[in-house]
Amino acid sequence: MNNQAQYDIGLVIFPEMTQLDITGPHQVFSFIPNARIHWVWKTLEPVKSNDGMTILPTTTFDACPPLDIFCVPGGPGQINMMQDTEVLEFLKQQSKTAKYITSVCTGSLILAAAGLLQGYRAACHWLFLEQLAMLGVEVGTERVIIDRNRITGGGVTAGIDFGLVVVGELCGEDTAKMIQLLLQYDPAPPFNAGIPQKAGEAVVQQVKKLGEQLVEASLAQTKRAAAQLSIDL
Repeated sequence: MNNQAQYDIGLVIFPEMTQLDITGPHQVFSFIPNARIHWVWKTLEPVKSNDGMTILPTTTFDACPPLDIFCVPGGPGQINMMQDTEVLEFLKQQSKTAKYITSVCTGSLILAAAGLLQGYRAACHWLFLEQLAMLGVEVGTERVIIDRNRITGGGVTAGIDFGLVVVGELCGEDTAKMIQLLLQYDPAPPFNAGIPQKAGEAVVQQVKKLGEQLVEASLAQTKRAAAQLSIDL
């Protein structure tokens, strides 16, 4: 694609989202030449993330223009979004014309609940991979997965990698590299514990215990979504 093209990028937000899922990609997308970024929600009222950050929507579902790309984050609020008919209908309508349909973290569960990932391969937070598979999606453990016009990022911090991959698709590798350097994105985590395979069983079990209630609540909603999509479990 011509890197001088005009792009309308929709960042879908909702109460109790994980803000880094969407603010990471936003930071990357903000450098795309001629990009118009829309923070999209039902109303223009402030939206509070699960960690207390407040983001102001810039447009509503009704007023949102046709989007070239839309991205859906995850977070605890994902459970409600998976059964919110207004949210799901917005995603379905935008998907009819969008060039890229994308998500970060458990945002892929919302896309799947809208019927937009069945038959595709996608990423998700590691705690929820089994639930994504229950919705008829082929799951992968890569940080970013591209399957045709679906681009999905894994857990929370994958949003920056995801954003750079999207820029590479839209504007070419040179532009993506320039943005990566502008951000000085050269991760060197202090601990080798970012995925279950590296963290060790004791840490994995601690995280599972911490997220137990959220995972169980999400599982109940995933089963409801699968039933609505007529997927056999």
